[in-house]
Amino acid sequence: MSVSLSVVERLRASGSVFAEDEAALIAESARDEAELAAMVDQRVAGLPLEYVVGWASFRGLRIAVDPGVFIPRRRTEFLVAEALRVTVAVSVVVDLGCGSGALGAAVAAEREVSLYAADIELAAVRCARRNLVPWRGTVYQGDLFAALPERLRGQVDVLLANVPYVPTNEIRLLPPEARLYEPHVTLDGGPDGLATLRRVAAGAMDWLAPGGHFFVEMSEHQAPLARAVMVEHGLAAEIVVDDDLGATVVHGTYTRR
Repeated sequence: MSVSLSVVERLRASGSVFAEDEAALIAESARDEAELAAMVDQRVAGLPLEYVVGWASFRGLRIAVDPGVFIPRRRTEFLVAEALRVTVAVSVVVDLGCGSGALGAAVAAEREVSLYAADIELAAVRCARRNLVPWRGTVYQGDLFAALPERLRGQVDVLLANVPYVPTNEIRLLPPEARLYEPHVTLDGGPDGLATLRRVAAGAMDWLAPGGHFFVEMSEHQAPLARAVMVEHGLAAEIVVDDDLGATVVHGTYTRR
């Protein structure tokens, strides 16, 4: 569907920095002129582009993203890249707090793995189940490890957990697209941003296989404390950074039994 100059101008006037690109994506996704107009109205009103078009680009994949589901960020592609360094065929991979399932999908797209995912939010579970169909991933609903079947205990080779890490009193500082539209449960990491990480780290040793790996994304200033949390719970841990993406990942390894 063609894009009129007026659509681009409306998007630009609403604050879009990439108005031409956004207009093209909306036009590509719209089925008719009426839907195009409605989608432009939504975007101008501030709805995140990914919710408007129904998907997000992540490591070359189109990940379905429904309203109310956390939108995968480009910087999180670095977490996947780091996980792929240690993921081999037949690895058991768990995407914990999976949201749309983007992390698990991106790993499974490049490695033949046994893929499992879990999220406490029903909207996320429904979305992730659609996204993981091509890789025969299984998605459970529940609170972190409590959602997983007991047979996975001690069997997980790669644990991905893009946990919320924004301190509660800093949510108000986030861009409106995140603060107003994404569920706060996917953003709010408690007083210091590490509340959910502490819960995952406390259970990681029970679920990881010997030599298993645990990856989380953190802000640069939180990473040293996140590393200390992992070490406290028996994991060897390191901080890795990608300056181009502005991404920081903490990588824990289960080195002993």
